[in-house]
Amino acid sequence: MPLSRLAFHGGLLLAVVLNTVPARAQDLPALQVETVARGLVNPWGLAFLGDGRMLVTERPGRLRLIDADGRVGPPLDGVPRVAAVGQGGLLDVAVDSGFATNRTVYLCYAEPAAEGPGHSTALARAQLSADARRLAAVQVIFSQQPKTDSRLHFGCRIAEAADGTLFLTLGDRFFRKDDAQTLDNHHGKVVRIRKDGSVPPDNPFVGQAGARPEIWSLGHRNLQGAAIGPDGRLWTSEHGPQGGDEINRPEAGKNYGWPVITYGENYGGGPIGAGLTAQPGMEQPLHQWTPSIAPAGMAFVTSDRYGPALRSSLLVASLKFRYLARLQLDGARVVREDRLLPDIGERLRDVRQGPDGFLYVLTDERQGRVLRLLPGP
Repeated sequence: MPLSRLAFHGGLLLAVVLNTVPARAQDLPALQVETVARGLVNPWGLAFLGDGRMLVTERPGRLRLIDADGRVGPPLDGVPRVAAVGQGGLLDVAVDSGFATNRTVYLCYAEPAAEGPGHSTALARAQLSADARRLAAVQVIFSQQPKTDSRLHFGCRIAEAADGTLFLTLGDRFFRKDDAQTLDNHHGKVVRIRKDGSVPPDNPFVGQAGARPEIWSLGHRNLQGAAIGPDGRLWTSEHGPQGGDEINRPEAGKNYGWPVITYGENYGGGPIGAGLTAQPGMEQPLHQWTPSIAPAGMAFVTSDRYGPALRSSLLVASLKFRYLARLQLDGARVVREDRLLPDIGERLRDVRQGPDGFLYVLTDERQGRVLRLLPGP
């Protein structure tokens, strides 16, 4: 029988439910799924404060604090105005590496135009108040250019590198896919900035005429997962069209091919462009999925909580097939894939490793949950 603890707080029903989920492969550990909190509306990103509490975004535009015991607080004040349209809204959240002293957090979201139609992906920094009820000193430090009225492909994952710079993933906005191959815009790019929004002088296109200096890499479609790997490098997951989802390790100045090369095809069938999967000067993915799994958030397992079988794995949340993809790595090479939580029955939006060494998963539903994965019996 599952164990369950129920409570009601702030208009949200909370529960802790334990279920044992067998792993598919014999050498993978069984996992118990613990529901830490439920009743969240399309949660998209989470970040840990280091004391057992976490911040969770809801796509309609709310940021909530979840206490260590699973209590969900009311929406925080001070969140920037977001365009909660289509795939847009309040998306990722990240906590600065110096949070213990500076209380700085970052929010990635769909930013509406000041006047008229259009929106773009933006990154804001703010200070979380001492009582963790509001954001102060909110400042937009990056805004994708140009704005467009597309409601699709915002990208929007944040990753802080060891040198303190910030990576931000940016979608191609769907109807502007050809922009991913040009440097005069931010569509279909990974950008790298400093924490004040300024451009690092060693970015690859600094000083190049007509190029946006924030650009780190180009030729991307819709990157909804990002993590700094044990190798200190940025890794990303990327939605392909109908097939051709990718894992990449974006490097400075390199072109990852979209929409010139792809392993996917148009929705309903038919090649994209010339139907190429490779071309000189364009990078191949480290791993690709056809058919598409709709990959979202991702995390590296560095904890020993689950034994050696999962350590050094890359986990990727699947929205379409509702499981957690476990990729076994040999350096930068994927040597095996397994499916974890295949019977979860909910869209998985994000996965993170917490300060306690346990894995946490967000389910992107109208009654979304925060799950904690525990080693099975």
